[in-house]
Amino acid sequence: MAQRQEFGRLIALGVNNSEACRLVGVNRRTGTRWRFGRTITSSSGFELHYAPVATTNTKSLSARFLSEDERILIGDRVRAASTVSREVRRNRDESGRYRPFAAQRMAVGRLARSKERRMASDPVLREKVQGWLDQRWSPEQIAHTLRREHPDHLDWHLVHESIYQAIYAKDGPLGRDRCTCLRTRRRRRRPHRHPDARRPGRLREMTMIGDRPSDVQDRVIPGQWEGDLITGAANQSAIGTLVERTRYVLLVHLPTEHTANRTRNGVVNVMGDLPAKLRRSLTWDQGKEMAEHLQITAAMGMSVYFCEPHSPWQRGTNENTNGLLRNYFPKGTNLAVHSAERLVQVQEELNNRPRKSLRWQSPASAMARLQSTYS
Repeated sequence: MAQRQEFGRLIALGVNNSEACRLVGVNRRTGTRWRFGRTITSSSGFELHYAPVATTNTKSLSARFLSEDERILIGDRVRAASTVSREVRRNRDESGRYRPFAAQRMAVGRLARSKERRMASDPVLREKVQGWLDQRWSPEQIAHTLRREHPDHLDWHLVHESIYQAIYAKDGPLGRDRCTCLRTRRRRRRPHRHPDARRPGRLREMTMIGDRPSDVQDRVIPGQWEGDLITGAANQSAIGTLVERTRYVLLVHLPTEHTANRTRNGVVNVMGDLPAKLRRSLTWDQGKEMAEHLQITAAMGMSVYFCEPHSPWQRGTNENTNGLLRNYFPKGTNLAVHSAERLVQVQEELNNRPRKSLRWQSPASAMARLQSTYS
């Protein structure tokens, strides 16, 4: 097996287990079994032992050389030269020497200290805000009025978020149950969405999944695709995934960004060589990367349908395939480092894997038969 041999070669060169697994595109647990070997019990009760891919010939070293444990320590604590120089420059003492405990005290001393809320220290400001809240004014209305009526009183120039925090803070300056003055009367704030989180939004002129023809749902006619993005660390990188009902996979290379324009171009490029009868429909979630779905329909003659929010089971084949792809493209990693050639390699490996749902035929062979029929 080529992957196993490449893994063994990397381990022999001194590459650590996690990095070797990433480079050859296998799960870390698989690499661990390859590296150290494993013993399994067959159905007949005999034990079968698989030898490790590489053995290390350990020689005793003189104490004047670094040991393996010391090298591991260096690897764990290695830092960029700029990080070290910046730390020394910031936190050395008056004599220019860097003393670690003194440096720690100086770093902690520069940390931001919590400040008392202005409404807690200014009773006049607090009374004004409370009075307007009693009249059912919103925090935003109060913040703008304070700026307009007191342009020279900069300490009173609050943002509406400060007023909301004062309302909902435990033992806040505005007292308990001040939230009853708000229009919503919520006793707890709605959680703020993480700034890196994907926001599906509302796309224009969507055709929902409930409006798909029955033959799409019944998997009777080929050419019905499901699509999605798998994203990397902080959703800053992505790979497009397209799966036909035969489990045939196409991967969309999005190396720089996954905007609507690049996603549209990527989908059109990878599906452009398919016969028209093998690209009848595409079902996607409501992510903003599909904002140009109408252009995809115009370019490909392919209907695009959208799932209901938070309903991944409506693209079950695609979700299962994305789970398989995570063995090659783990969560929390930078997916932009993978070249288009690497995506083709993974795509071909999955498409040539026999599948139980296809009676142990591969998706590639199933798609080849369809192409010969409809070309």
